[in-house]
Parts: sequence; C-alpha cells; structure tokens
Amino acid sequence: MLGLTSRAARAQCVDEELKQELVGGRHYRGVEERLFTKAFRHELSAMGGWYSGDLYSGSWLAGGAYTFHFSEDLGLEASVQFTNFHSAVTDSYERRYPDIQVLTNPNQDGRLYFGHLLWSFAYGKLRWLGDGTSRFDFNLAFGGGVTDDTTSRGATASAGIGTKFYFGKWFAVRFDVRDHVLREVLVGDEHLVNNVLVTLGASVFIPFGG
Repeated sequence: MLGLTSRAARAQCVDEELKQELVGGRHYRGVEERLFTKAFRHELSAMGGWYSGDLYSGSWLAGGAYTFHFSEDLGLEASVQFTNFHSAVTDSYERRYPDIQVLTNPNQDGRLYFGHLLWSFAYGKLRWLGDGTSRFDFNLAFGGGVTDDTTSRGATASAGIGTKFYFGKWFAVRFDVRDHVLREVLVGDEHLVNNVLVTLGASVFIPFGG
C-alpha cells in the first residue's frame, strides 16, 4: 500500500514538471485579457480615399461612419460619403457632337448612403520594435444603400473586406475596400456597373475606457 502511494506521488510530481515545461510559465490563451474590446461599444470613423467607377473617371472620396458593435465579431455600420462624378466618355462624346449635351451637369457632386453588417472573421496581434503590442482584425462587409448621382438614385448592393489596427483602449486605424453594384444610364444606355471604393480612415471607440 505504501509503495502504491509513493508511485502515485512520483507520477503526480512528474506530471507537474511536464506541465511547467510545456507551458513555459505562460498563461493559457483562454484566460488572457483582451488587448482591445469592441462588444457593446460605439465606433465613430472619418475616412477618405478613391472612388473608381465603371462609367466615371476616378475621383476623391470622403465621409464618415457610425458602427455599433453588439459582439466582438458582429457590428452594424451606417455611413455617408461624398465624391464627384465626372466621365471622360461624355467629354469625348460632346466634343464630337457639340450640339448634344449628354449630362445636364457632368461634374455633379455625388452622395453615397449605406448600411453594412460587419463580420470580423480573423484576429491577430502585432508586436512593434519596442515592447508595445497592438491587435488587428479582418472583417467582411455586406449591405446596401443608395448612390445619388447624375445618372442613378436607385438601390445599390455592396460588399467588401477591411482591416483595423487597434491602439490603446479607444483608437483604431482602418482600411476598407468595397464593391458597389448598381445600374447607371450613360449616353442613352443602361449599364450594370461595379464601382470600387478604397478608403483609409481613423476610428474612436466610445466609451473610451472599454
């Protein structure tokens, strides 16, 4: 009986030593404190970038967005963005046919009103040259809205991918690529187009101490 107790004690001691060797003094991943939390926080973003349209020449893009994160993985975003719609095709057409004006105002400002469901599907941590560590994630966006320009005020489908880098407790830098699918009319013809938006922006999260 005493031999069995001794062997059991030695086995338990070996198990503890093996555990320490494998873990190496680190904490288990499941109990690590998150570097940045999003759940139940409000995100305010300012963004700028480039709008590339099928029927239009490329142009600047600027706007903002509000996102409510109801979990670490899912959020709802509402955005408004502004750009300028100008087509080199209409310039060529009107030079060839000066008596015909294709668009009433070929340099009209446009507005984009959209809502998206954001799904953060991958996370990571980035260690800088010093001791600082920041978190980043990748997200997919699905939604729709309205493109208000000289040729269309109809519904627009939208999808895209983005990434965010988080610093401190309340600040993030974001990069997004969105594809807008809609119907537009130019020179008398209707086209199904894919307009691509590329933006870089900054976000603040409220409450600040989350």
